[in-house]
Amino acid sequence: MIERPYDGCGKCLLGVRRLSRMKLATSSPGRQREDVLTAAASVGGHIIGWADDWEVSGATDPMTRPKLGPWLRDERGLYDGLVAAAVDRLGRNVVDCLNTGYKMRDEGKLLVTYGHDGPWDLDDQVDENRFTMEAWGAQMELRAIQRRNRSATEKTRAAGRPKGKPSYGFQYVRTVMGGKIDHVVLHPRASAVIRMAARRILADPENITPSSEAARLSRAGELSPADHLAVMYGKPAGGRPWRPTSLKNILLSEAALGYLMHEGKPVIGRDGNPVRLCEGLWDRPTHEALKKALVARRTPWIGRRTNRDYMLTELALCGQCHNRLYTQTSHDQPPRYVCTARNKGWLSARDCRPAPLIRAQLLDAYVEEWFLQTFGDGMIFETVYDGGNGVAERMAELRASRERLRADREVGLYDAPDDAAWFREKYAAMGQELAELELEPERPPGMVRRPTGETVQDRWDKALDVQARKEILMDFGVRVTLYPKTAPVRCVAGVVHGPERDPAGVA
Repeated sequence: MIERPYDGCGKCLLGVRRLSRMKLATSSPGRQREDVLTAAASVGGHIIGWADDWEVSGATDPMTRPKLGPWLRDERGLYDGLVAAAVDRLGRNVVDCLNTGYKMRDEGKLLVTYGHDGPWDLDDQVDENRFTMEAWGAQMELRAIQRRNRSATEKTRAAGRPKGKPSYGFQYVRTVMGGKIDHVVLHPRASAVIRMAARRILADPENITPSSEAARLSRAGELSPADHLAVMYGKPAGGRPWRPTSLKNILLSEAALGYLMHEGKPVIGRDGNPVRLCEGLWDRPTHEALKKALVARRTPWIGRRTNRDYMLTELALCGQCHNRLYTQTSHDQPPRYVCTARNKGWLSARDCRPAPLIRAQLLDAYVEEWFLQTFGDGMIFETVYDGGNGVAERMAELRASRERLRADREVGLYDAPDDAAWFREKYAAMGQELAELELEPERPPGMVRRPTGETVQDRWDKALDVQARKEILMDFGVRVTLYPKTAPVRCVAGVVHGPERDPAGVA
């Protein structure tokens, strides 16, 4: 039996496999498996586990690889050595390969690769030289691959074509399967998802943040950018959640304007303007508005970021000490809202006796009934961002392009006669366009209200989960105050509602 658990026999080996790019047609994982099993059998060993690093570059340090790294750092358990299909499966860097090899030697562990007779003995000069030469060959091959990729990228970028992975919200179109990218279009689903997130943040930037939107998208089951890319290329989704940082980066990137990007900046074409691949997710005024809306700030309510199934957490307050209510659960009692401030020793709650308590299901049902009776028939107006006609932003972009051209000319990039003629032509064209834009009346950007065609009841019924309904209550400024039965004031729920907290715009 070649695969079995660790038994302390001295030849319990870890199988190491790696592949930079996983494709449906590749047979490399199977071939590597057979080679590893053959190599392990040749030294009388057996496999106790596999460190399979798929989609991991050979330039990655083995110590930091997702699967192999924890074994090398002694975080995964005992093993007696490594076995790989070839030295280049350990790494494509001489230093990394030698570090791994010497680590095995110094710890008294075996190092086996397919095609080598027996374990590597790095104390033997011949074996050490051969191991070093194979690692050096792998490094030279990596350098050649990197050089070809850089050259191809530069040529593709100079031709105004994309290369690499598409930005979220976009997809590549190829006329021939596996052929060159013909053009770029918006991805129907992803573009709608990210546009909705942008609209929600622009409509209420004080309360709707990348964190709350990331939580909402995860709850709604929308594929995260990494999973979306995997599914687009025929790979399974990994179930990864949305991250606030990645969502914010997508919203702030100029790639959303449809530009060809390089190192996070738009590629400038021969006309002095950014190269555009296709229509953007939004226009320049909206991009500038998102930059202002996403400035780091402290939000007053953090309840939008929670994923817990309680509708009134952070909305329900104690009527005696005015601290927020918390949920309490136990194995023999259903969830309930209760004031725990006095038990925690808070000075503000020293007179909070008895503490109000109610079953969560009862209070949720009461608030839902009251809310829908009060607002259910109201028509919802949404507040959205209108980018205006973009005259000011287009003028600013043209001035920036002229400044880049002027700076390049001053350092001598357009001194040749043909380049000087091109410079004068493009510079004059930009000046003419600027003059025309100065005569055009400007319609400034701003927030506008428009009907959505649905009632509050419709939106409540379409809410995906309890958290989505909680956000509706927050949009209406609902606050619930709970009193104990013995309190002189018999009030179960109170609400604060007005135009200043009415982003939903009920009419």
